[in-house]
Amino acid sequence: GLYLVAGVVAVSCLAVPLPSSMLVMASGGFAAAGDLVLWQVILVAFVAYVVGDQLAYHIGRWGGGPLMNRMRASPRRAPLVNRAEALVEKWGVTAVLASRTIVSPLGPSVSYVCGAAHLQRLKFTLSATVGAALWSLGYTLIGYGFTERLDELADIVFEQSGFILAGAVALGSGWWLWRSWRQYKQGMTLAK
Repeated sequence: GLYLVAGVVAVSCLAVPLPSSMLVMASGGFAAAGDLVLWQVILVAFVAYVVGDQLAYHIGRWGGGPLMNRMRASPRRAPLVNRAEALVEKWGVTAVLASRTIVSPLGPSVSYVCGAAHLQRLKFTLSATVGAALWSLGYTLIGYGFTERLDELADIVFEQSGFILAGAVALGSGWWLWRSWRQYKQGMTLAK
């Protein structure tokens, strides 16, 4: 279990889409059930996060501008890289801490951007380490604390699954209708 947590958390710091937050919460739940040791889960998640952050920072430092251009060429990654650059430009080293806690989906991109921008290594490391500590502690304790309520939550979801499914179908249908209407309006505008 701990090896899986370490691997997933470290690799997710490199912008590989893995459910590291969910895994750390689940590991906290396993610790509450007695299958894992709480302090070990927190420590492993923290160390893996720091290692992954440092790898991303150094890859960004080594790759520089060409790496950022390649990342921007991907339609899926370009918005994240642009938001990360804007965040780092506006907030500097504080953006590193924020991207580990408040806006964590930007974390990997911020690490690459900081490396490519040659943000001072010590400042990056200190801010990233504090953020990693808050992240690993927070997600593990959430999983640990809500384990007792997991059965209740599963019952609610199971009992309400019809409403959840109907809501998902309604949202999907509404989105499809809205998109079709926009395409129709664009076609009408072009025809004029």
